[in-house]
Amino acid sequence: MTLVAPSSPALSVSHPTIDVGVRVAGQDAEALLRDHGSPLYVYDLDVISDRVAMLRAALPNAVDLAYAVKANPSPAILRHLASLGLGADIASAGELATVIRAGFDMRHVIFTGPGKTDAELAAAIRAGVRGITIESLEELEVVLDLAPLAGRHQGLVLRLTAEEMSRGAEGTPIIGAGGASKFGLLREELDEAVDRLLLAGAIGGPGSPYALLGLHAFGASNVRVADRLVEGVRWVADQAEAVAREHGQRFRLLDAGGGLGIPYADDEDPLDVTQLGHGIADEIASWGGRAGLGEARLLLEPGRFVVGPAGAYLTRVVRTKSRGGRTMAITDGGIHHLLRPALVGEAQRIVAVGDAAARTTRTPSSVVGPLCTGLDMLAAEVSLPEPRTGDVLAVLDAGAYGFTESMPLFLSHPVPAEVVVSRGIARVARLRQEPTAGPSASIW
Repeated sequence: MTLVAPSSPALSVSHPTIDVGVRVAGQDAEALLRDHGSPLYVYDLDVISDRVAMLRAALPNAVDLAYAVKANPSPAILRHLASLGLGADIASAGELATVIRAGFDMRHVIFTGPGKTDAELAAAIRAGVRGITIESLEELEVVLDLAPLAGRHQGLVLRLTAEEMSRGAEGTPIIGAGGASKFGLLREELDEAVDRLLLAGAIGGPGSPYALLGLHAFGASNVRVADRLVEGVRWVADQAEAVAREHGQRFRLLDAGGGLGIPYADDEDPLDVTQLGHGIADEIASWGGRAGLGEARLLLEPGRFVVGPAGAYLTRVVRTKSRGGRTMAITDGGIHHLLRPALVGEAQRIVAVGDAAARTTRTPSSVVGPLCTGLDMLAAEVSLPEPRTGDVLAVLDAGAYGFTESMPLFLSHPVPAEVVVSRGIARVARLRQEPTAGPSASIW
């Protein structure tokens, strides 16, 4: 579904969820805010379905998809993705519980992350997830101690550190590049991990509690160049072949992680998924003649690509002022709900919706939130219909790393509701939360 555009084509914005007009995901924007309050998150489940279908049509059959729950853990979105048959990439016991409630098949769930606690590892084994990544030798020892819980061939995936990969992909590293070394094993540690598993009898025998499925590595975030993603897959395959040859292993899974990107600006090109599919198909075709890779499947963990363009963050202008020839629109929403623009220094597209969209006079505007910090800026300079108090603005591509990445308790503003729309019907996914009155009461 799209937002209905006004008659003037000059005001149209090409976007799967929103065009400049009066409707968001087929819903009247003013009615949404009247019913659910401002600010508000709106997610179009039909767009999510289309994104999943796009990937499946482009990728070869030997590729499995596990949705990166960190991108947006809304239970309504997770239930929808589970109904589409996707797997899940989780990184905490909380996410494990959430995907269980959402109905994901545990045989398609991968548990990743460098700081899994003993209790989290035990919970994942009891749940029977497809695979658990091993990110340190110390973590491996804990997993070996938990072998009595497995009772079967619990899948393990060795994660290889990929700091050199994180410097590629248009210079777009994993967020917090300085801390990227906390992920995964060095190559010599990986060899030690395989030897330790074999020495402990944990893999390789009919009664072994674990099965070494394969390797996992990825190094970049929000990559929109198909060839760079294919290079990442090829890199993982090269490492896996070397390990398989050295240790006599046959791998069933190579996990190339996430990183599938989306454009956040009108002048950015989208990821060519057809080119991506062709490149991956060519790479997988070579595995049949390579040591240890003949039976391997490829796992991708898209998050942002699937849900990012399906979401919009609606906020209302509460005050305006003029500064340096630009209009400043002060909104009731800000980085306490949408931290990403300030966190990564990359603005997202903002458009006017409702009555404001029909105005023909446009002006350079700064969109800032209500917080008592100069960091609270959603856009430093954007062309908008001249802002007025009461206008509704929509921040696009807010379906991923939006509310889930934010800090809603800062200054005790209301926590926005989340609404999902499917086949023209809007439903509340999470209710708005108002601050609790009274000096002795808790914040919420």
